[in-house]
Amino acid sequence: MKLYTIVEGEGEVTAVPVLLRRLLHEHAQCYGVQPAPPIRRKAYEFRREDTLRAAVALAISQPDCAGVLVLFDGEDDCPAEQGARVLAWARAAAGGVPCEVVLAYREYETWFLAALESLRGQCRIAHDAEAPPVPESRRDAKGALEEHMPRGASYAPTVHQGRLSATFDMALAYRRNRSFRKFTKAVGELLVQMRQPLTAWPPAAWRA
Repeated sequence: MKLYTIVEGEGEVTAVPVLLRRLLHEHAQCYGVQPAPPIRRKAYEFRREDTLRAAVALAISQPDCAGVLVLFDGEDDCPAEQGARVLAWARAAAGGVPCEVVLAYREYETWFLAALESLRGQCRIAHDAEAPPVPESRRDAKGALEEHMPRGASYAPTVHQGRLSATFDMALAYRRNRSFRKFTKAVGELLVQMRQPLTAWPPAAWRA
């Protein structure tokens, strides 16, 4: 049984399966669902009904598809408004296959900023790095990560995004970042719709 994701960035192609395996296997104890290799689309294709529907149709055409998760960077879009619009398109195309939509506001890397202390020493991030007070207020989260790297070092999504997805403290991110809470909730809702066993979700310790 596979969960298909539709993602925007090249880095997410590697990072999202890593993140999903952590959520599904380590925290939800759900081993009956595996993340499939993501389907990648350009940013504009998430904001057009025809191209978004086509991407979802491709996902559900896979014989092992049991659910679809659409994830893209929200930038300055209102997550509630844009998310509801894209969700309506996606579910119409899914034809009853469980489907959820999440906007990473403002970028996927904003989730790393929310748990920055847990990334000290990883990918050359400084050992005294601290999360900004309101991580989602920062635009250019990639640049914000570079501020905590040595002078001249750069953040490369295809190199760093998967590594940091395997390392960042998801409990911290959950408590500090609304869109990561939405992502966690969406994964749980998909598991319920896919009739997978799921106890308390998210883990109780995350809500402390």
